Amino acid sequence: MSTETAVRRGEGAGPASPEARRAARREGWSRRLPLLPALIFTIIVTQIPFAMTIWYSLRSWNLLRPDGETFVWFQNFVDIFADSTFRGAAVNSILITLGCVFASLILGTLFAILLDREFLGRGIVRTLLITPFLIMPAATSMLWSVSMLNPSFGLLNWVIGLVGIGPIDFTSQLPLFSVIMALVWQWTPFMMLLILAGLQAQPKDVLEAASLDGAGWGKTFLFVTLPQLRRYIELSVLLGAIYVVNTFDQIYLMTAGGPGTASANLPFYIYQRAFLGFDVGQAAAMGVVTVIATIIIATFALRLIFRSFDVKD
Repeated sequence: MSTETAVRRGEGAGPASPEARRAARREGWSRRLPLLPALIFTIIVTQIPFAMTIWYSLRSWNLLRPDGETFVWFQNFVDIFADSTFRGAAVNSILITLGCVFASLILGTLFAILLDREFLGRGIVRTLLITPFLIMPAATSMLWSVSMLNPSFGLLNWVIGLVGIGPIDFTSQLPLFSVIMALVWQWTPFMMLLILAGLQAQPKDVLEAASLDGAGWGKTFLFVTLPQLRRYIELSVLLGAIYVVNTFDQIYLMTAGGPGTASANLPFYIYQRAFLGFDVGQAAAMGVVTVIATIIIATFALRLIFRSFDVKD
């Protein structure tokens, strides 16, 4: 007798029998068992290192003073919150993430609207627009710092020189803006692909109905297309923020966190404290704070996204 039959018989006669419950439990475990190796692997590569990071964050451990390792409880967390450089790096992380995500989202939406229409050479244009996302971050950083933003022979300085503006050393005078430009160039294709998926998923009969009712392109986009894209926009913002907040390559190769620490974000400052300052305890405490803050923000964002998916169209 199958488990479903036993459960149906149990439902008809009141509470399920112990045998039916045990059979249902065994069937549930048989379905979960193939996923157990993946779960164990995930715990080993994520949770155990995070637990060790928490352990290191509670100790005063500087590699230059190996004999001075002591258990200091939460003193490292008190010290990093009192560190003005850490607070500045946190603000830079927020500015870089917000600037990159929203600029990429706007440009990606415009390009997605363009690619949603039929025109000659659309396949070639789509390939060219996706290409920046396929380039390695290190190559992107060198491309922008040398070919685009160099004050002597950079393309951007040549363009602004045509209108009489003198050369600007972007990576020194505008370090955050320089990093954001490189990140926007890299992440706009990602946003474009997600928004384009939303545009192509919207019902065509609804668009035709709006056209028959006399709605122009602007009203159709504002009242029909934009609500349809809401869940895709939320997903784009969430994924983009999770990826961009971990930016390291562009800052390391374009500005090295400078001038001083003017463009350092949290990952880069953690790197400096761990591998240049050799302060493992405080670097671990910074990592724990960063992970916890990211988890909290991502949890609220995921709840918002899941709530929008649960709403019936």
